[in-house]
Amino acid sequence: MKIAIYGQYYKPEDKKYVEELFNMLETNSVTFVIEKNYYSGLKKHIEISTAKTFRSYKELDNSFDFMVTIGGDGTILRAVTFIRNSNIPIVGINTGRLGFLATVQKEEIKNAIEQLINGEFIVKERALLSVTTSPKIKNLAALNFALNEVSVNRKNTASMITVETYLDNEYLTSYWADGLIIATPTGSTGYSLSCGGPIITPQAKSFVLTPIAPHNLNARPLVIPDDTVIKFKVSGREDKFFLSLDSRITTIKRNTEVQVEKSKFNLKMVQLNKQTFIKTLREKLLWGQDTRN
Repeated sequence: MKIAIYGQYYKPEDKKYVEELFNMLETNSVTFVIEKNYYSGLKKHIEISTAKTFRSYKELDNSFDFMVTIGGDGTILRAVTFIRNSNIPIVGINTGRLGFLATVQKEEIKNAIEQLINGEFIVKERALLSVTTSPKIKNLAALNFALNEVSVNRKNTASMITVETYLDNEYLTSYWADGLIIATPTGSTGYSLSCGGPIITPQAKSFVLTPIAPHNLNARPLVIPDDTVIKFKVSGREDKFFLSLDSRITTIKRNTEVQVEKSKFNLKMVQLNKQTFIKTLREKLLWGQDTRN
């Protein structure tokens, strides 16, 4: 078995868990390759006997069985930029907070590696969003996809912006708000949820449009089929606005046409320990529990 390992940065409080991960891999003769920047911080604190590294998505081919991420959900969002359309399944070890995507708890690393080796897991696919703009934006050419959401926000102003929105070329509405979120089912538990959007189960073939602090109070979150092509233009007092793809931000100019649609490739996520999405919801949102003292 061969895996890629990715983390955004090393945290001292994670030391014993990271050491356990590498011990398990070495004990079971699992070949592993560590992302270069993560390894640079790691090697100052943890001794790893044989460490090969990778720098780019171009080095991740079909010889890899999994990518293991160490961190939280944000780490997985970053890892997607390495995975791209390679079909390498992601296993997320949660050393962060909520962990809707990184569902392997750090105390369960030993069991998780054993299950991977024994083939005791399920692979679930997650839809992504693809973005194109007119005129084209150069820095979107290679990374024009998002796992959680695509959002547009005001940039240098306290004033609201207007987002003129179309679904399959039919005019929907013009949102007068701080911005607009287009979220996948995966992203429905993120930024969209904090703005009042609904939770959507990962296998639902839907996207959701969630306005950010809309002035027109009848502008509600809207769930749409995931084969819908969404287009919007932004206007306001300023000439430039933020366009965000997950945690990656670029700037668009007034009246740039942005098109968002389902990506041609999906992301594969590994499900271990019967850690279903419904079970994660119950645990993270304390559903079905009496929280009264």
